[in-house]
Parts: sequence; C-alpha cells; structure tokens
Amino acid sequence: MSKDRLTKTAVERAEPRERDYMVWCGKMQGFGCRVWPSGKKTFVAQYRVAGRERKKTIGTYGVLTVEQARKEAEKYLALARTGQDLAGEERRARAEMSVGELCSEYLRHGVALKKGSTVKTDIGRINGHILPLLGRKKISAVTRADIERFMHDVAKGKTAKDRKIEKGRSIIRGGEGTATRTVRLLGGVFSYAITQGYLTANPCAGVKKFPDKSNERYLTQDEIDRLGATLTVAEMVGLPWHLNDGARSKHRPKAEQNLREKVSPHVTGAIRLLLLTGCRLREILHLKWREVDFQRKDLDLPDSKTGRKVVYLSDAALEVLRALPKVGTYVVLGKQPDKPRSDLKRPWERISRHAGIEDVRLHDLRHTFASVQVQRGASLPMIGALLGHKSTSTTARYAHLADDPLRRALNAGSESLTGAMLPKAKDDRE
Repeated sequence: MSKDRLTKTAVERAEPRERDYMVWCGKMQGFGCRVWPSGKKTFVAQYRVAGRERKKTIGTYGVLTVEQARKEAEKYLALARTGQDLAGEERRARAEMSVGELCSEYLRHGVALKKGSTVKTDIGRINGHILPLLGRKKISAVTRADIERFMHDVAKGKTAKDRKIEKGRSIIRGGEGTATRTVRLLGGVFSYAITQGYLTANPCAGVKKFPDKSNERYLTQDEIDRLGATLTVAEMVGLPWHLNDGARSKHRPKAEQNLREKVSPHVTGAIRLLLLTGCRLREILHLKWREVDFQRKDLDLPDSKTGRKVVYLSDAALEVLRALPKVGTYVVLGKQPDKPRSDLKRPWERISRHAGIEDVRLHDLRHTFASVQVQRGASLPMIGALLGHKSTSTTARYAHLADDPLRRALNAGSESLTGAMLPKAKDDRE
C-alpha cells in the first residue's frame, strides 16, 4: 500500500487492467479507489466492525471529486472506530425499500453496460408491469410464489388492461413471451440488489418460466417477388393513396398526382438492404457512408447489438448502395442530413399492404435472409457469422429450415433403393 495521499493525479494515472484493483490512500486507512477493467473508477470506504469487514461504495470518480469522496468516506470510517456500522445500517434500511424504489436505483446505477435501446425496453416493462403489480411491495418480502403469480398475471395481460398511467409511461401487452422476459428482467434487478448487499437471495431463482415461442415469419419466394415488384412501383410510379388510410390531411397528394404517392429511394433502398444483408433495422438506419467499404465489399459497424460487427455484402447489396443518393452522413436519409432516420413504420405499412404481406414485420426480413441461406445449403455457423450472432444457440432457431435440403438429398440418394422396394406396374411384371 502506498504511503502517499490519494489525489486526483493518482486516480487519473491508474490504468485499467484485466481485473479490477484498488488504489489505497496512504494517509487515510480504509479509503481508496477501485479501478474497473472498463475504466470506471469508484471510491470505497473499507473497515471492520465486530469482526465483520464492510466495504461501502462512496461514488464514481467524475461525479465526485477525490476530496468530496474523502469527506464522505471519513463519516463511515470515523463511526467504525466507535463500533458503529453505518454501511450495515444503510443496507438493512435498503432491504426495506420497495420494488419500485429498487427499480429506480437499478435504472440509475445498474444498466451501465446495457445499450440505450435495451434500457428503453427495460423501462417499458418496469413501468408497464413491474410497478403496477409489485412496485409497492418491500423487496425483503417478495417471495418465489409472488414472482410466479406475477408472471401469470403478466401473461394474462392484467397489467395492460384499463390502466391509467402517467404521461411518458408505456403499456406493454401481456402474453407468455412478455411475461418470461419481464421475469428475467426482474431477476436482473434483484441480482443487482444482491451485489449491493440489500438481499442475500434472489426470489426469481428457480421460477419455471414459459417456454419461448418463436414468432418468426419467413417470406416465400412468391412473397419476395411481390415485395420486390412493390418497391419498384413505390419509387417509380407511387403507391395508391387508398393504402395510406389514417394519414393526416396535410400528407394527401394533389388531385393532379392521381392519388399516388412516391416513396423515397432511401426508404426502398433500406428495405432492400434489410433483406439482402440480414441486418437489424437500426444497423441499416444508423449506417454511415464512412462505414461502407465498396472495395472490400463489407460494412464495418462499430456498435451493433452484439458489439463491433462486419457485414459481408453481396453484389446485389452493393448495387443497391451504389444507387442510393449520397446526402449527408447517413446512408438512409432522415429528416435532417446529419441525423439518422428514426423508423420505417409508416412507409412499411403501405408497402407491405400493397405486396399482400401485412402480417410481415421488418425484422422478418432478417429471418427471411437466414432462411434463404439455409435452404441454399449454408451451414448454421456460416449463417451465424453472416448475421453477427455471438451464440450458436441463437442461430439454432433456423435448423428446422434445413429439412427441405435434407429431404432432397434423401430422395436423390435413395434412387437405387426405390427401384427395388416399390411395387412395379403390371406391365413391368409381365
């Protein structure tokens, strides 16, 4: 341990390592800074009372200065010298916090490694289900039976029915899939409580969840053909206005436009790229021109859902990209040249309706890309690499699509058996 005082310079010079480690103050015993592999640095007060060691996280460097953290740590260390365990008292008090209060703390401090889109989904599930059903219950009083009852209530849609909630909160419909994912989130929230010392056991542990039911939809070749034809009509001639039911009057075309509305080539191009690359919607909408390498024939995505990702481009995908007008930073033009487009909801509703595939989601184009690769003989590891999957279990959902190629191989390899086993026609026997 250094004999030097812990200073701003000492904290800033502490470089992250493969594992977290402590930089202790040589002048105030028990005061130090923990350096995490991510580069995050947190101040800690460590002491022993009644034979038990306590470690209290004071705060994060950058939010607190070294001197502010030192003053806060001194309160815990000074009381410890008199035999008083302030951190232990706080933990016992926190064990009496409500589930709603725990969720609020979790969203402030427990989601640092999650992506913004994931956090947004978490907020929706917390506001739509967890708070109405469990929000007021003390975390120390939540049992496994409570979680099981909660899961079944969410599955039945009790949370989402006739609920009046304050502005800004979203309601999520019920269903077994939603219930399972919400319980998994709640398990993560309680795991956070355990790491903070508020609880010793997770009430979600051991709860048997509903099986995940796949909602994947795969386009047939006929549907793919109809979609391609619709995209051409949409950008060249325009789609009939009657497909745009519910649009505001200001969007209505003039009579001389024959009640048709052309769709931007950036929109049709984005949809083509979704089907030709298997990318997720945000990966295409947030794609920047500098991430497109026409020579290497790939996209270098610095921050996809699974981290950095290279997307290999077919000749058809390259042709779509070359045809798109370069306006601004992003490949798909949004309302402002230097900001990404937020979604494709409105044009996709009209395009899918015209193509007769209204039950198809944009994400189903990714599934269709995978299904076509499987049916053409690509292995699951290869498809996983094309889609950017980190886990082979994620790609395994497409295994059943390989039935047709296997069946073709079976029939082709059984010709010699067929002649001997099948009964011959009467004329052949005579």
